Amino acid sequence: MANQAYLRVICSEFPEARIPERLDAFLETVPLSLSKPGFTQLTVRAVDDSQAPILEQDLRAAPFDAAGIVATVAEQLHSDCSYETQCFWDLATIQASSGKATLEPQALEIICRGEDYESGLWRERGHFEVQLGFEHFFTGHAGLLGQEPGRKAPAQSPEEARFLEAMAWPENLDKYQEKTRDNIRKLLDWVRRIETALPVERAWLWSEGEENFEARLEEIVATR
Repeated sequence: MANQAYLRVICSEFPEARIPERLDAFLETVPLSLSKPGFTQLTVRAVDDSQAPILEQDLRAAPFDAAGIVATVAEQLHSDCSYETQCFWDLATIQASSGKATLEPQALEIICRGEDYESGLWRERGHFEVQLGFEHFFTGHAGLLGQEPGRKAPAQSPEEARFLEAMAWPENLDKYQEKTRDNIRKLLDWVRRIETALPVERAWLWSEGEENFEARLEEIVATR
């Protein structure tokens, strides 16, 4: 499985009565895909992740906007609940065979946690947690990007091997760096909008494969 990247946000206050307000403010900041707008799934859980959902809606046929999500979960307003939704945002991708760049919708999974859910899991993983998608959208494959670019890890699949061959051409590598920086800037702009819209105490980025994901992003953005 490819490594995933995450955004986690803790608010300075998150009382039960203000969960709809906080959720609405957060969802309004999401940079939804132009070709796949709206929120396509809604799940509400109580107590902890081991429990079956108390509400589950497939919204793919008629996606909700932020107001629709909030109006629905307001019927299940409890501090020991989590509210999960899914949507898409557009990220630059590079085709392995040609090095061609395209803008494609990628899945986002968003969780909002009340403070009594899962014994206060918010302290560790945030009132809001977003699975941003594959880590390589922001860090690149095989250590190709950064201050010391070059192949630093063996190919993990035939597709990645073809991709590394395409990146051996300087113009392809330059485009890859440019488009990856575009993805990073989009992510960082989103974080700034969240910090403006909510009373954020802490927001941090994390990934499964990087020891310091935020420092890695800063390195790639700064590299020319």
